[in-house]
Amino acid sequence: MVNRQPPTLDLLSKSPGAHPPRTQVPGSAGVENRKSKDFLFLQLRDLPYFRAFLRAVESSYYQDLPLPAPVYDVGCGDGHFASLTFDQKIDVGLDPWHGPIHEAKKHGAYRFLVEADGAKSPFPSEYFSSGFSNSVLEHIPHIDAVLAETARVLKKDAPFYFCVPNTRYLSELSISRFLGQGYTDWFRKISRVHHADEPDIWVERLARAGFEMKQYWHYFSPSSMRVLEWGHYFGVPSVVTRLLTGKWIMAPTHWNLWLTKKYVSRYASPEPVENGTFTFYVAGKK
Repeated sequence: MVNRQPPTLDLLSKSPGAHPPRTQVPGSAGVENRKSKDFLFLQLRDLPYFRAFLRAVESSYYQDLPLPAPVYDVGCGDGHFASLTFDQKIDVGLDPWHGPIHEAKKHGAYRFLVEADGAKSPFPSEYFSSGFSNSVLEHIPHIDAVLAETARVLKKDAPFYFCVPNTRYLSELSISRFLGQGYTDWFRKISRVHHADEPDIWVERLARAGFEMKQYWHYFSPSSMRVLEWGHYFGVPSVVTRLLTGKWIMAPTHWNLWLTKKYVSRYASPEPVENGTFTFYVAGKK
């Protein structure tokens, strides 16, 4: 039987091309964050730079997007992104992974957390007024089932936002020019990307699931993508730090991070670019 009430935080339920809008909408989650938060520094103090500067760009997009409650986060992970991006708590975060979702509880970014597969959401139909999924859908092999289930739990006309890499995420890799397809396949594997597709593919997926595409834009230039690519290798010391201390960054201070911030800031522009390697989508439940 489907649970009619959201689970509590203490008992996580477990079951098997266009420019972004700039209109502030009253009642939108985190709509004032743009003026008060330095997303790049906030991400850099907690994450390796190759993840931080991409997330900072994505955080900025949500500041002007309407997120009427209740809000549904599909693939909330450890909750770090939501804790920095939104001033208000998100109503529900859902994720199938046991470790990350319990870490999300510590960040306190959600009213309720659910440990469940996105294709088996324990909520009634038309429960949520809006939803989003930030850099998650590309990792899900059974993407059609997750999209269909997401559409089921959203109300009619509810907005659904998500961002994913596109084909240039792989075609613009610098080392592939020397090592060929083998390196491209390896990079796809280590980044666990099952879907790096163009908008026409996503339009078809969304339509099958019960969504209508409203808007999209490409962002994160090829040069930014190559900085991210090389960051995987230059970021090895951060991995060691994480294993030894549980933290990615030992000294999360302005003086320690100012040079890193100065370098990556030139690649962290939120402005849409025609040949961007990632795409942000705005869809609506039919």
